[in-house]
Amino acid sequence: MRASLRWAHSDLRTHRGEALFLVLATAGIVASLLLATALFGYATNPWQRTFAQARGAHVTLHTTASADASKLADLDGVESVAGPFPTAAVTLAARGSRAAAELRGTVDRPGTGRPLITSGHWLDPATPDGVVLESSLARALLTTPGDTLTLPGTARTLTVVGVAESAEPRYRPGEQPGVVWALPSAVADPDGQVAGLRLTDPADTGYVVQRAVTVLGSGAIGEVSTWQQARAEAQGDNRLLGQVLGLFGLGALVAAGFAVHGAISTRIRGHLRDISVLKAIGFTPGQVVRVFLLQHLGYALLGAVAAAALTEALGRGIPGRLGDAVGVWQGLPGHTVALFVVPVGAVLFIGATTGLAAWRAGRVPPVPVPRPAAPEAGRLTGVARRALGAGAPPALVLGWHKAFTRRPRSLGTVARLALPLLLIVTALSAWTTIDRFRSSPELMGLPAALSVRADASLGDREARALLERDPQVAAAHPGVEVAALVPGQTATIALRGFGTRQEPYPFTLAEGRAAHGPDEAVAGQGLLDLLHVQVGDWVRVTVGDRPQVLHIVGRSIEPENAGRVVSTSLDTLRGNDPALEPDLYQLRLVPGADPGAVAERLAGDGRLDVHAVADPAEGLSPLRAVMVGLIAVLALIGLIELLTAIGGTVREGERDLLALKAIGLSPRQITAITVTATSCTALAAVLVAMGLGLPLAHWLIDAQGRSSGVGAGIARGPSPALLVLLGAAAVLGAAVLAALPAARAARRRLADTLSAVA
Repeated sequence: MRASLRWAHSDLRTHRGEALFLVLATAGIVASLLLATALFGYATNPWQRTFAQARGAHVTLHTTASADASKLADLDGVESVAGPFPTAAVTLAARGSRAAAELRGTVDRPGTGRPLITSGHWLDPATPDGVVLESSLARALLTTPGDTLTLPGTARTLTVVGVAESAEPRYRPGEQPGVVWALPSAVADPDGQVAGLRLTDPADTGYVVQRAVTVLGSGAIGEVSTWQQARAEAQGDNRLLGQVLGLFGLGALVAAGFAVHGAISTRIRGHLRDISVLKAIGFTPGQVVRVFLLQHLGYALLGAVAAAALTEALGRGIPGRLGDAVGVWQGLPGHTVALFVVPVGAVLFIGATTGLAAWRAGRVPPVPVPRPAAPEAGRLTGVARRALGAGAPPALVLGWHKAFTRRPRSLGTVARLALPLLLIVTALSAWTTIDRFRSSPELMGLPAALSVRADASLGDREARALLERDPQVAAAHPGVEVAALVPGQTATIALRGFGTRQEPYPFTLAEGRAAHGPDEAVAGQGLLDLLHVQVGDWVRVTVGDRPQVLHIVGRSIEPENAGRVVSTSLDTLRGNDPALEPDLYQLRLVPGADPGAVAERLAGDGRLDVHAVADPAEGLSPLRAVMVGLIAVLALIGLIELLTAIGGTVREGERDLLALKAIGLSPRQITAITVTATSCTALAAVLVAMGLGLPLAHWLIDAQGRSSGVGAGIARGPSPALLVLLGAAAVLGAAVLAALPAARAARRRLADTLSAVA
């Protein structure tokens, strides 16, 4: 045991930098996997907990005010019903902010879909104008219990008496109105009603929705939302962040395992004589294997424990969503198990790759086998000989030949070095795609910067004139958005009519063509998947009691509503309903205009409700810091592999040193051979990483776009300049790192060289 410890200590002193890099890389990998676990828990558990505590409704139906919603309680599979509650669409204003809301009349807190009071209290008949706001709406309006809300265009005011959490879809400016609970007397003129259904079996959601539409009639249904939609919306970007962290963390773990395997294999080839001596003095094969295995397990364990301790102690303090996720995750039941399993799993994986390489050390014979002086693979190729004959610099020719003379080993080195570079290219592609949502939103399905709803006192012409009066508004496209039932009556989608045939709306198309003729439309990926249709098919949706038949001629990139959107022109919808008038306007601004300043000017009129179009990549802002950390970890792993490759190249060059000196090469030329060989290996890894990484990144990003409903076609690769910079940094870094050890080896004494070759 003492001899084993002395061997391990000596090896550590010789390879301090490599040991430090391995510890840091393991710590970064384990930290990223723990943060991914925290984000997954943060994405799922808060909403799940709220849904369970509130006994949330699996189906929420918005109907006309005259519909007999009491029939819903008799449907098969319905456990309980909340409501029906009278509703009225209103606009609320407070502290300079405005928001669309649904005023919902009730006296007692419902047993199903029960609002969970977080501040203030429930409705009290002693305060007839009191309301309880859903928490996301309260945050948007910057209100707390005791504040007063106004209803623009009226003299009416409401008093906030409480704020509550709800499992229903949350408020989204311009897309989803917030929920406001009020006494029935406050909903004096309802325009509809809402009912929540809790089911005995959540898997029957689609069937129950279909039965409800059949019982009430399709003309009575305004909108249908399900618990799956609410959950997916609540998880949102947190789940995507967790997926990204988990994917890159696992990729980095695999790269680290391969790097450790390569390092040990190279070290074994360089210490064959020492291992033979250990066996000759009595070491068993198992003891030799344990020396390497325990040494690298110790490095991995140190890094894993450090990552777990830092995540547990400091993770809550990370700014933004990551810190919030860690804080919530630490209070979840599975937190302790994950904190143990993730580091242990990483250490065991590194141990497995280490064991495979260390097993070769156990097979080294006690008597060293003389190395062949001129291995078959080391002979110069015809191309190399002709290049030397043509006067090419010997260092370049011999260096290139040295890099690829042993194909299996050379290919393994290139593959191990290419893997972290490939992951870096993928990370940069994800970064570029996120940036494109901000720099070029019109290419990512967001041609409009502002969405405006006009006051009822304004007609279409007046509203458009008021909007286009602003010098920074390039175009104001009128439109409507209504909920439509899909065939089968199991869900509702968004039917949009934007622009006119004379002034078409510039939808961002990824497939097909724009809608020009009557009854033509473009659809999002989410709608195509929901209806199991493709571009070129006809679809039939129902708005109230009016069917609308549309020909899908293109697929648009739709970041909103999970892609469950079918869009056509306002003229097409007017063909089915001549009395239809636009109720919103999509504003395109002149290049360089500040959306915030334009929105402030337009809202100052008092008759316009202006919202910035939501940036779907806004929630992915924490990904930037995460990407920086992941790229640093991957760079460390690449550095480990690069140092291993340099060490192996220098050791294998010792046998050629006498011959190179004998033919007249100077130490500088011999150094250049090793530097060239290392640079060629790095260049080959860069080319492989970019050749495979860019298509892989596009496939992964587009696959995520398809699964989220946004659709394929959003992936963007890094700029050529950035790729050239990355490749140049890798090749030049390899050359610089190889220069010093190669120079030392080239200036070794003759006696040392003879000893190394023997």
